[in-house]
Amino acid sequence: MAKTKVLPKAKKPMSMEDIGYNIIFGILFTLLALLCAYPFYYLLICTISNNQMVEVGAITWRPVGIHFGNYKEILKVENLGNSVLITLARTVLGTGVSVFATAYTAYFFTKQEMWGKKFWYRFCVATMYFSAGMIPIYLNNRMLHLVNTFWIYIIPGMISVYNMVLLKTSMEAIPPDLEESAYLDGAGYFTRLFRIVLPLQKPILATVALFTAVGHWNDFFTTKLYITNPKLYTMQFLLYELLNQIQAQATQITNDTQLSATAATPTSIRLTLTAFVILPIMLVYPFVQKYFTKGIMMGAVKG
Repeated sequence: MAKTKVLPKAKKPMSMEDIGYNIIFGILFTLLALLCAYPFYYLLICTISNNQMVEVGAITWRPVGIHFGNYKEILKVENLGNSVLITLARTVLGTGVSVFATAYTAYFFTKQEMWGKKFWYRFCVATMYFSAGMIPIYLNNRMLHLVNTFWIYIIPGMISVYNMVLLKTSMEAIPPDLEESAYLDGAGYFTRLFRIVLPLQKPILATVALFTAVGHWNDFFTTKLYITNPKLYTMQFLLYELLNQIQAQATQITNDTQLSATAATPTSIRLTLTAFVILPIMLVYPFVQKYFTKGIMMGAVKG
């Protein structure tokens, strides 16, 4: 029997009204995209422009007096390479451990048979609103022998209650029949978590991982508060110290002193540090952006 060939449906021609809407919205979204991209463009051109013109706000659309002295100034910082490795290790390991521990906790809060579920869940949520304070937290970390060790970056912030609530809400949307069928086949909690639940949570896991990674990457206060060993300094703390040094030097220069166009100023160094720090996160974001909106919607907190 000969197969009947199915012809593709002819596309309905667009009306003039639809074409007009597409043109108008195309122009509007192009202008909006340019408006969002301009701050990053402005940041980059300021880092390579005449520092004295940047200081007085004379740079607007194009770089003037192009030079790379600001980046050379940053690369001269002692111990920069080691601090970059510490920051990368902290971000990768801290993000992995935090996502696993948070997802693990959220999963067991979805189980009705968990002992004292309501009490422990409310106890965890209460920590979002109440804190012991900086001094008790510092003393607690010192008694745990975390001060001046790499693990101060990983263990205290291992579980985020906010992210746990997002994951718990998302996991509760999974049809219980999936886990029940696996349970009847002999699958335990860990098998169901890793084989069924987590593979279905990729969007929210990617979103939580992005939040956590940005937090680890940008944090410098933990180093300032707990670390005295230069070998454990993070890149952000090292660059923060550089900025303070540049500002201190600037206050010692009199108004009569004529500075060269490439002489580092607090403004030029601040802008260059910003570009230096946000570039890695900007490179990572496109890989998880497709999960971002879906992940937030999946983990939206229900009333």
